[in-house]
Amino acid sequence: MIEASIRSEKLGGTFTFPGTELNVNRLGYGAMQLAGRDGSKVVWGEPKDVPGALAVLREAVEAGVDHIDTSDFYGPHVTNQIIKQALHPYPENLVIVTKVGAKRGPNAEWPHARTAQDVTDAVHDNLRNLGMDVIDVVNLRLGGFSGPEDEPFEEPLTALVELRQQGKIKHIGMSTVSAEQVAEAQKITPIVCVQNFYNVAQRGDDAFVDALAAQGIAYVPYFPLGGFSPLQSGKLDEIAAGLGATPIQVALAWLLHRSPNMLLIPGTSSVGHLRENLKAAELKLSAETLAELDSII
Repeated sequence: MIEASIRSEKLGGTFTFPGTELNVNRLGYGAMQLAGRDGSKVVWGEPKDVPGALAVLREAVEAGVDHIDTSDFYGPHVTNQIIKQALHPYPENLVIVTKVGAKRGPNAEWPHARTAQDVTDAVHDNLRNLGMDVIDVVNLRLGGFSGPEDEPFEEPLTALVELRQQGKIKHIGMSTVSAEQVAEAQKITPIVCVQNFYNVAQRGDDAFVDALAAQGIAYVPYFPLGGFSPLQSGKLDEIAAGLGATPIQVALAWLLHRSPNMLLIPGTSSVGHLRENLKAAELKLSAETLAELDSII
């Protein structure tokens, strides 16, 4: 128990998804980068170094990471199969969160997949490739690549509710959505987390983060390090140098400071970068430093 407490402190403390038994360390792991790349086709096919990908997952869990974010359209299927190969049978405390609502086309495009049948098929694909009987949380992915869009979602969300009733999933979240869409979704089902594009330089969701925190709902920023366009800021570099840290560590530490409902899922295919990311939770930011970081936007 003492060892687990120390690990949690080193990983940003803990958070319990609302209305659930799921308690996780706030610094988790995003599995998207475990898939390969084929020229301009990103998150596509197997990685060049499969043993390296397995090592990253195993080290993450050994370090205390108990929240892994994934999707079966990463690869497609590849990332989930690697997770299964590395970690199955899964530790009892490991929370795996996946998402549905998109798929991969033959040229690695990301078309919508939001009919009831699409969602049902996607959940079953995740179950099969992860080797699970029930998934902890499934996020309904809406919107465009980096922002929400005004679109109907009752059909796919209702399909997720039915899958929960069938015992295939435990809880439901949403991704790339607005505050208004979450409010509408809550008329249909409880929402335990929201996963949107957000980082120290992309802060359009500031008010949304605070509103979700007031409800105890997790906010999970995707692309916390900028995604396919890494964060680049002279101010961020300057602050990091002054703290003896890397810009990535400062960006992650800022997110942990931002709000207690913030859960991080930085991704990497490198053990070295994984270790660097995990150390971010131990970085203390003064009020002066936080004010400097606020000036980046």
